Amino acid sequence: MRSLRIATLILVAAATPASAATQTSATTDRVARAASGMARLPAGSYRPLYAPGGASRVRVAGFALDREPVTRGEYLAFVARHPEWQRGRVRAVFADARYLAGWRDGLDAGDADALRQPVTEVSWFAARAYCASLGKRLPTVDEWEYAAAASERKADASADPSFRARLLALYGAMRGRSPGTARGFANAYGVRGMHGVVWEWTLDFNSVVLDDDSRATGSGADARDRHLYCASSSIGATDPADYPAFLRYAVRAGLGARSTTSTVGFRCAADVPVS
Repeated sequence: MRSLRIATLILVAAATPASAATQTSATTDRVARAASGMARLPAGSYRPLYAPGGASRVRVAGFALDREPVTRGEYLAFVARHPEWQRGRVRAVFADARYLAGWRDGLDAGDADALRQPVTEVSWFAARAYCASLGKRLPTVDEWEYAAAASERKADASADPSFRARLLALYGAMRGRSPGTARGFANAYGVRGMHGVVWEWTLDFNSVVLDDDSRATGSGADARDRHLYCASSSIGATDPADYPAFLRYAVRAGLGARSTTSTVGFRCAADVPVS
């Protein structure tokens, strides 16, 4: 009996490295498949609107990003495979009452033109589930802002006054209209529609909160940070003149994870395998 136990332990020990290697290989293959067809962004850094610990720039590891926002047609295929995310069937804890309100019904997202539009009226929970179903994830704020800093020819045009003016014009044109089939410009990384098409969910969209609670007065543990409200939000910003970034952060601050609006869509990201 003792010999049998020893032999069993030897077999388990011998099998463990191979099993771990197999799991690692499977994970690498899954990540590689997820990133296939996506834009590859190299590791680098960008200047965040609010810098942690006073750092002027934040490092971003290499990652992959969808070249365009997820469309209605793509999201329709997702809800067909995952009926729990269909309109009328999704749990209220995961989406508010406006979820996919513009669709004809749970499995009718509209005509051919509508299917090419970026999907909106999707909550953070739903966007995260969609990306996970493809082996992907939502991009972090750092990743999204890093990619969004690029113009058509420059990897970082965030400090260019003409680029900022262009973004403000694009954001202003978004007011009061549906996204339509507008695709926006493709930046230096081959990522299209980062600006002026739809606002987009990020994995940690609520990492900086600018809301009306910040107006509360008082001191001590219950006091709110009034520097995060209205014009005071520029205090502590790395560049108080970066108005496009303020708009993006304000939009994120106004959202909850259940929120669904006609102007917010998303795209997915994926980790890039490191050789």
